[in-house]
Amino acid sequence: MEKYKFLPTNKKEMEERGWEQADFVYISGDAYVDHPSFGTSIITRLLEREGYKVALIAQPDWKDDRSITICGEPRLAFLVSSGNMDSMVNHYTSAKKRRHQDAYTPGGGFSKRPDRAVTVYGNLIRKTYKKTPVLLGGVEASLRRLAHYDYWSDSVRRSVLLDSGADLLMYGMGEHSVLEIAEALDAGIDIKDITYVRGTVFRCRNLGELAGEYELLPSFDEVKSSKKAYAESYYVQYCNTDSITAKRLVEPYKEKEYVVQNPPSPPLTTEEMDEVYRLPYARTWHPSYDKEGGVPAIQEVKFSLISNRGCFGGCSFCALNFHQGRRVQVRSHESLLEEAREMIKDPEFKGYIHDVGGPTANFRHPSCQKQIEEGVCSHRQCLFPEPCPNLYASHRDYISLLRKLRSLPGVKKVFIRSGIRFDYVLAENNQDFLRELCEYHVSGQLKVAPEHISDKVLQMLGKPSNEVYERFVRKYKEMNRKIGKKQYLVPYLMSSHPGSDLKEAVKLAEYVRDLGYMPEQVQDYYPTPGTISTCMYYTGVDPRTGKEVYVPRTQREKKMQRALIQYKNPENYAIVRQALLEAGREDLIGYGEKCLIPPRPGERKKQAGKKADGRRPGGGKERVGSGREKRKKKTIRNVHKKKTK
Repeated sequence: MEKYKFLPTNKKEMEERGWEQADFVYISGDAYVDHPSFGTSIITRLLEREGYKVALIAQPDWKDDRSITICGEPRLAFLVSSGNMDSMVNHYTSAKKRRHQDAYTPGGGFSKRPDRAVTVYGNLIRKTYKKTPVLLGGVEASLRRLAHYDYWSDSVRRSVLLDSGADLLMYGMGEHSVLEIAEALDAGIDIKDITYVRGTVFRCRNLGELAGEYELLPSFDEVKSSKKAYAESYYVQYCNTDSITAKRLVEPYKEKEYVVQNPPSPPLTTEEMDEVYRLPYARTWHPSYDKEGGVPAIQEVKFSLISNRGCFGGCSFCALNFHQGRRVQVRSHESLLEEAREMIKDPEFKGYIHDVGGPTANFRHPSCQKQIEEGVCSHRQCLFPEPCPNLYASHRDYISLLRKLRSLPGVKKVFIRSGIRFDYVLAENNQDFLRELCEYHVSGQLKVAPEHISDKVLQMLGKPSNEVYERFVRKYKEMNRKIGKKQYLVPYLMSSHPGSDLKEAVKLAEYVRDLGYMPEQVQDYYPTPGTISTCMYYTGVDPRTGKEVYVPRTQREKKMQRALIQYKNPENYAIVRQALLEAGREDLIGYGEKCLIPPRPGERKKQAGKKADGRRPGGGKERVGSGREKRKKKTIRNVHKKKTK
């Protein structure tokens, strides 16, 4: 197999293998990188293991109909994915400005995929191959499987299954569903009859043909015209993401057309996870990209280990609940050690494992025994607003894994970069993990994600209260003193999330001021499909409670909130000043210790302790021109002294 290190990418390479036709042709919006951090590689290698002939077309030129034909017509189906990211998120910033770099494109330059990639690719296939089954998968398809709010067009769009012209959509991670579909197609079952596979979405014209129970969602017309209906529909979907408890959901469209979502596929077992990551990946980019310097995205993951999937953290702005689910799935220690040993053999390995984690690094088992037997609670979170009494908080297995990895010959240090849940660390009765973390797995600074300091905003974010974060800060500092290290915390902060008005944004700026440093990067909230936060952004309602939520919508206010966190940047002066004035916080403009920015030349100077209306604490209002008059008198005195000399 070494001769055929990569899957064939054209007919010539297929012929070299003696193939007349592939069973599946996979169309990907990413460049071809054969590594288990890329969903495309997992699905194609999994099908290959089962004996199917799989060819791959990476980043076809969507402006050329022939680009989709370079591997010919597959015997069973086309598989379509935008790649590791939603194509719109990949292409545009939260301010809807076009990005100029794409880590998943050779050389890292402008993206070589279209906007709304799975829709474009699906229709491109249909131009040439009218009857060949088309199956959608990946993040973009998964999060747009039913009617969804689309930030870039500021509208509610229908299921991507309909817009793409595809026959079937696979949501979630896809290993179980793709193999079941492949087996059915290979057995000669028509794609229109494959309506029973978990983790799939299909079209239906007669609800009487549906076997079993289902829940009818509001129609597409209803969710498009009524934000209340949209919020209600979204929350039903949100509560039906666990394979044990979820129901089949039906979304009506016009002319007796329905989109039907089957319950999710069950999570992978540890044995299944191990098998997936043991497949014969080349672990690098396709050699055709060498002349362009390769594919930048591999650099972040080449020497990292994926330890788990799923997350019970429940952050409102995260789509993991919709895609991977809340039940944590893990690989065995043996599987991870085996991959690490192979990694060490790489000539480019310098002794540093960059990460051992997943969506949340320090989750190595389900949050409680009940999840395994009865599924996750549909109307209750494991950590928010405070840890559930049934939560099993333990880092014992993770500590054991990290120790084994550290002891491997050739490993100098093992980092944890995929993020930890600090509230979960505090939920454990002992501090063993915190000690190990500080002593062995931090390099000068630890990045954590409190996101905000206002409890009002944190409530909307689905994050613990600020008091919990402050408690972690104290324990982190105390632990570093004990072990004799000087290491710092770098908090990730988010601006403009639903619930954050200008006053809350100013509170966050004051926190940054007291912290003593200005963050280099600030995450401006980005509404993406599949999240509670996006539902709040569009509807102005928290779908969990039905209560109204303040939403910063205009680019002007979003710029203000972002600039406030980086108030020291001279380029932000004017907008920070305007934000402080609009928030009624003129007291933060001046030269006092607590002020954020100085006044403009010629403006009155603020002193520490002065009220926002310009009155001094002892009474009496400052004259508007007093600062200018004082400077004028001082200048006259200086001139007089020079003349005297």
